[in-house]
Amino acid sequence: MSGYKCLIVYELEPEEIEKGTFWLTLKLKNTGTAALKNLDIQLHSLDTDYLTFYGTGWSGMGQYLEELGPNTETKVVFRVNATGSTEVYATIKGRKDGETFWWESGFTRIYVSGEKAYLESLLVLSNPYTTIGSTLSAEATIKGLRENGGLKLEFWVEPPSGKNEQQAKIDLKDLPVGEEARYTV
Repeated sequence: MSGYKCLIVYELEPEEIEKGTFWLTLKLKNTGTAALKNLDIQLHSLDTDYLTFYGTGWSGMGQYLEELGPNTETKVVFRVNATGSTEVYATIKGRKDGETFWWESGFTRIYVSGEKAYLESLLVLSNPYTTIGSTLSAEATIKGLRENGGLKLEFWVEPPSGKNEQQAKIDLKDLPVGEEARYTV
C-alpha cells in the first residue's frame, strides 16, 4: 500500500507474508524542499500478539536515518515475527528547518498467508461493565479471506473472578472471499 501525508510519500511492502520471521520494507520519499534530519523511524502493530518487530537498528525496534534530502527516496527494513494479520503504521520523529516534527502514516493491513478469515469488528451492544447477572450482547463481523469452511467463532467474558468464561460458540457458514457476515450473541 502506498500513501502520501505531509510531504512524505510512503509505501510498505509486502502486504502479504507467511507465518514466521520476515522482513517488511518501508519506502519513504521526501517531496518537500527542505531536508529532513535525525529521523527516528518506527513501525507499530495494532495487535502485537499477531505481529511483533525485532530490534534491527542501534535504537531498538526503530531505525535511524541521519538525513532524507528533498526529492530523495530511501528504503528502511524491519524484521517481524508474524502469527496473524493486523494493521501496521509508521511514525517518524525528526527535524525540519531546525524545528522538531512528528509524522504518522495511515494504516496498512499486513495479511498472513493461510488465514481463512479475520475479525473485522467486535462491538459490545450492551454496557460492557454491567452488574453480575445482567445480560451482555455482542456482535462480531467476520470477513472471508479464502476458502474457509469449518471455522468457529467463540465469545468469552472475564467476570470479577478473573477466570475467563466461554459464553457462546458458533459454527461459521462458508464465507466467500471478500464477503462479510455478522454474528450476535
